[in-house]
Amino acid sequence: MRAIPIQPNDFPMLEKMANTIRFLCADMVQSANSGHPGAPMGLADIAVVLGFYLRVNPKNPKWLNRDRLVFSGGHASALVYSLLHLWGFDVSLEDLKQFRKLGSKTPGHPEFGHTEGVEITTGPLGQGFGNAVGFGLAQKYAQHTLGAEIIDHKVYCLCGDGDLQEGVSYESASLAGHHCLDDLIVIYDSNAITIEGQTDLAMSEDIALRFQAQNWRVLNCDGHDFVSINEAFKEAHIKTSKPTLIIAKTTIGKNAIGLEGSHKTHGAPLGAETIATSKKTFGWDEKESFFIPPDVALRFANTKERGEMFAKLWEDSLAGRPELKEKIFRMQNPDVASIAYPVFESSSKVATRVSNGKILNAISKHLEGFIGGSADLAPSNNTHLEGAGDFPTGKNLHFGIREHAMGAITNGMANYGLFLPFCATFFVFSDYMSGSIRVSAIMKAKVFYIFTHDSIGVGEDGATHQPIEQLSHFRAMPNLCVFRPADANENIACWQVALGLEGPCMFVLSRQNLPVLDGVSLEGVKKGGYILKSAQNASITLVASGSEVALALESAKLLESGGIATAVVSAPSFDLLIRQDEAYIQSLFGESKVLAIEAARGMEWCRFADDVIGMDSFGISGVGAALFEHFGFTPQNVAKRARELLGK
Repeated sequence: MRAIPIQPNDFPMLEKMANTIRFLCADMVQSANSGHPGAPMGLADIAVVLGFYLRVNPKNPKWLNRDRLVFSGGHASALVYSLLHLWGFDVSLEDLKQFRKLGSKTPGHPEFGHTEGVEITTGPLGQGFGNAVGFGLAQKYAQHTLGAEIIDHKVYCLCGDGDLQEGVSYESASLAGHHCLDDLIVIYDSNAITIEGQTDLAMSEDIALRFQAQNWRVLNCDGHDFVSINEAFKEAHIKTSKPTLIIAKTTIGKNAIGLEGSHKTHGAPLGAETIATSKKTFGWDEKESFFIPPDVALRFANTKERGEMFAKLWEDSLAGRPELKEKIFRMQNPDVASIAYPVFESSSKVATRVSNGKILNAISKHLEGFIGGSADLAPSNNTHLEGAGDFPTGKNLHFGIREHAMGAITNGMANYGLFLPFCATFFVFSDYMSGSIRVSAIMKAKVFYIFTHDSIGVGEDGATHQPIEQLSHFRAMPNLCVFRPADANENIACWQVALGLEGPCMFVLSRQNLPVLDGVSLEGVKKGGYILKSAQNASITLVASGSEVALALESAKLLESGGIATAVVSAPSFDLLIRQDEAYIQSLFGESKVLAIEAARGMEWCRFADDVIGMDSFGISGVGAALFEHFGFTPQNVAKRARELLGK
């Protein structure tokens, strides 16, 4: 139990602490001449009380059993940085003064890995809510793996009206309620304001009933009454079998004289005159900026002192359990070299989604922290981990048809500190996840995205299910490494490379069977592309990825039967290929003409190729093989285009 008694004689100090936060945030936004003062000022009273419950250790920010705190409304970053400074993290007063300035520790939205104490990158509304559910799911499995007496922290999330209007929060809340994430506490800053004005312009639902219907416990409080806030927190820490939503009625821009409650405080500085008047009204020196009263600093330091104490008690509890410490170390430092991968014979044909399923199971058997699942497509994605059981006591996560939530949740699980999560769906539905994948790439979060049914080879389901532009989109995304393996053995090599990379990786896999090839090169995969078929004094080089590599090999035979020396380059990762120096690129393509083949948009291949055989339209419904022929992905058409390129 974490109950904190609050007495009437505490109120003056609590109010002083809250106003310290308010005016720090107002000064930060004013100094930067941009930002969002309204939400931080409205949440200041809640933040003060939250600090009495929070268990974090600024001396060891990665302490495993720390509470996780997610600010889903990342625009309220001035509040984040103020609290991190006041709680004792490595965020100085000078850092607060550099808010939103180039090269500062205090960017416009919180960024994981950039600012100590920030648990996850937030900004797009609703993502942080999903991330918090991801932390909660990770904690639930960690409790099963390590013991509930070892992992007993809380996951807190501060969110607003915008977060709850975004659909990703609805999907995430549904899964959180289904899995009874009873250590998840979401504080809803219900100020009824968005950028355009009052929320009733576009929102009239009963939020309490919505969450109750999703198996949440719902509490209410006055977000500016310390007793009311504390009573809600006390009740939230009484265990039930449900996650908790605290609906806190607040006033945006609280104590901003003349602007309190106005949507104008959301995304613009208050102005020097308003800040001065507000400070003077509440007993502050209106001429002094970034002021923290010494007695307030001492009270905020209690959060750090308490956190250090709880962290030491936790470490002491592990002292006599070396096997548990070893288990945690293994999960945090996975031995990827120990994985025994499956063997695929060159005489066989295997869809890369099928070979990938066998690879996933091999990885899972060797890495305890490898966990994940699909958006209701595990049988098609081949992502079921055999014998591993279902979450929360097993490794198989069933996300349901919730791609938006799945992406945000796996980001949270990756940042938890114990797990290597994967998630899966059809490649065309990656569009639903693009926002989460982008944040994952910004953070360099170690998430594995598995997307099957990678091209027009999907066939009969037609244009709505045949990805065309998605491959180009994700190849264009910085920090994301996309793999499209040509066969089962190249798939293994791609995983060997991916497990050693920093940041998220994506596997784009075929529905249809592909021949298992000879000559796959692990070193070549590390560089994104390699010569699969060489030719002395090649006139033309065919470069392809995925299912089109086998087509390139067949096309090369046809060209060589006509006397045209043809080389074939397999390029499973365009992202790795473009990182190579000019000498390596020259070794692949030499002085030959280059023709790229890809059953997708493929425009990025113009970086290396003289011509591209790709898709200029959406797909159509029909048998996959018939579609490849219809759109010109045949040896005969490739040979024809090659001869045209050579002027023959």
